[in-house]
Amino acid sequence: MKKLLVPALAILLAACGSDDKAPAPDKATNVPENRVITVAASPTPHAEILEEAAKNLKTRGITVDIKVFDDYVQPNNVVESGEILANYMQHELYLHNFNHDRGTHLKVAGRIHYEPLGIYPGKKNRLEDLGPGDHIGIPNDTTNEGRALLLLQDNGLIKLTSEAGLTASVKDVAENPKNLQLVELEAAQLPRVKDQMAMVVLNGNYALTAGFNAKNDAVALENADSMAALTYVNVIAVREGNENNPLVKSLVSELRSDHIREFIEGRYSGAVQFYREPVKNDKPADDNPAAE
Repeated sequence: MKKLLVPALAILLAACGSDDKAPAPDKATNVPENRVITVAASPTPHAEILEEAAKNLKTRGITVDIKVFDDYVQPNNVVESGEILANYMQHELYLHNFNHDRGTHLKVAGRIHYEPLGIYPGKKNRLEDLGPGDHIGIPNDTTNEGRALLLLQDNGLIKLTSEAGLTASVKDVAENPKNLQLVELEAAQLPRVKDQMAMVVLNGNYALTAGFNAKNDAVALENADSMAALTYVNVIAVREGNENNPLVKSLVSELRSDHIREFIEGRYSGAVQFYREPVKNDKPADDNPAAE
């Protein structure tokens, strides 16, 4: 009898509306009240954006438990293992390369923002001030070195071979009129050595860490509609099969909201930019968060 009384009492209390102030369920995605989604994230800007999204999700009965990581490997490992449901710390190409190299089964659940690479001043403040032999610090990882070289090319500083693309390296530099010395360093180190270089190419998150305002301080930034912006969009990632998990869909929906767009635009001064789906046939492309 005791086993029957507890459910019966619970049903009776619910029917009586014992808590009129409880948050309403998330009807859009059929998420019941008081659910928790754990998300692995990098500190800046990912965890900060999640904290803002968590405010609205809390009113819908969803708690976002943010676990901050300082590396890019463990957040994927814990999602692959099922220890954590989702992560928000990487761009799409890195995710695909991670799957290829490590045999994981991670999928994109939603595309949220991108962090444009920018050329920032060191000893020199203007591109036209660059002279023969000046040192330019660039990221040395495969995904960001190509972006940096393309940005330098777009600003007339170098010219790459015709076949060079997003995976370009310094070996693909065909013309370098000013004989600029391209110094390859880990992306995290570049802000620390900027005063030793004429200029440095920084990721958006490292520019923030260095105290730069992208709109005011960058000598040049990647264009919002550039190939890099579309390729390196930062995503919510889950293990294959969890793309349509109701909690994941609710999280992605909130991160894709106008509220988060306005938060990103107001908080990061261009160093982080809200991802807008490409326009096809004068209409936004299908914004299916589970699509790849």
